[in-house]
Amino acid sequence: MKKIQSLNEIENKKFAVTIGNFDGVHVGHQSIIKEIKEVCSQEDLAFVLISFNPHPLRILNPKENFLINTYDEKEVLISELGVDYFLEIPFDRDLSTMEPSLFLDNYILVNKNIHSLYMGHDFAFGANKAGNFIFAKDYCKGVNVEKMKRFNPNEETVSSSVVRKLIESGDVDKVRDLLGRNFFLTGNIVKGAGRGKQIGFPTANISYNSERITPKVGVYITTVEIRGMVYFSITNIGFNPTFVDEGKKTVETNIFDFDEDIYGEDLKVSFIKRIRDEKKFNSVNELVDQIKSDVDEAKKYFKEESC
Repeated sequence: MKKIQSLNEIENKKFAVTIGNFDGVHVGHQSIIKEIKEVCSQEDLAFVLISFNPHPLRILNPKENFLINTYDEKEVLISELGVDYFLEIPFDRDLSTMEPSLFLDNYILVNKNIHSLYMGHDFAFGANKAGNFIFAKDYCKGVNVEKMKRFNPNEETVSSSVVRKLIESGDVDKVRDLLGRNFFLTGNIVKGAGRGKQIGFPTANISYNSERITPKVGVYITTVEIRGMVYFSITNIGFNPTFVDEGKKTVETNIFDFDEDIYGEDLKVSFIKRIRDEKKFNSVNELVDQIKSDVDEAKKYFKEESC
């Protein structure tokens, strides 16, 4: 996949375009991309996917803990689906109020080799979201404009909004069904307070992008990927209430059978199953006993899954 700054970079080749936010690149997105890819292969078209950076809601209704993936992660996920070209349009308030015709002229119809434009069933653009499918089909003369069907397997809604709500509720099992993979966080390993090591359960403290959404506070069965290797682990998302009052939310992972200095390195944590809520213990011994139980539960899970 080649990242481009304008459709004008595509020379001497007819192409098809789809456009959207694609946050999470969930199974609905994957189905649409696969369908368009098949048509492009049959008609010898290059396939261009257009997205926005930042996500429009980061400008129009900004808040932390929102994105399912970082923009770099999204780009990797899209590239794995066989897209030929990837174009990120910088999003700001001026773009949100641009007339739909001007948006199409400036970003979509700039290259006469465009053959098809595929729009999501509910996608709209421009001022007051007036740039819907009907408008685009009428305005884009000589271009095949198609509206994709809603991806609705078993009458179940699949959307980035639904995925976010499930992540926030800690239902990572269901999230896996809608993403087609485990939800993950990536980040840099930073020094923490060192309490885990003191009580016999050292943890990797992950500094992650604050724009990323995190699962509900609690303890999870996870895997971690570091230095090209995958390890079993448990991960606590929370505030360390046994030691700190009103602390900062942290993501701390205890990696099984691992004892190496990894401060400053990048790590990927994939969330598999939620074990329990975070709680405040009356003593360190109670906490240690609970962590032992959590580790045993996780190891039992991995053993059963490997059978």
